[in-house]
Amino acid sequence: MLNPHKQCQETRRLLSEGAQLVDVRTEDEYRQGAIEGAINHPVQWISAGHTLEDKETPVVVYCATGMRSRMAKEMLLHAGFRQVHDLGGFQNIQAC
Repeated sequence: MLNPHKQCQETRRLLSEGAQLVDVRTEDEYRQGAIEGAINHPVQWISAGHTLEDKETPVVVYCATGMRSRMAKEMLLHAGFRQVHDLGGFQNIQAC
């Protein structure tokens, strides 16, 4: 895993190039606060087979602590997504 500073730089670069930012927390968690521009696609949806439509555009996932985002990354890669980046936990990301 990248150090936090490099991870922030990489995330900013990916997003500026059009990556999809996906919050994999629950709908309730998302409503309590999310990163600007993030869409909510809970990891439970992904595990049930509901994935994003665009498999070619890079995806950046995050959650509350990094556990669900790690699972979501693996599930999306298994579903045929080419570029999935795990940003980790929401609290760590706010510093970016």
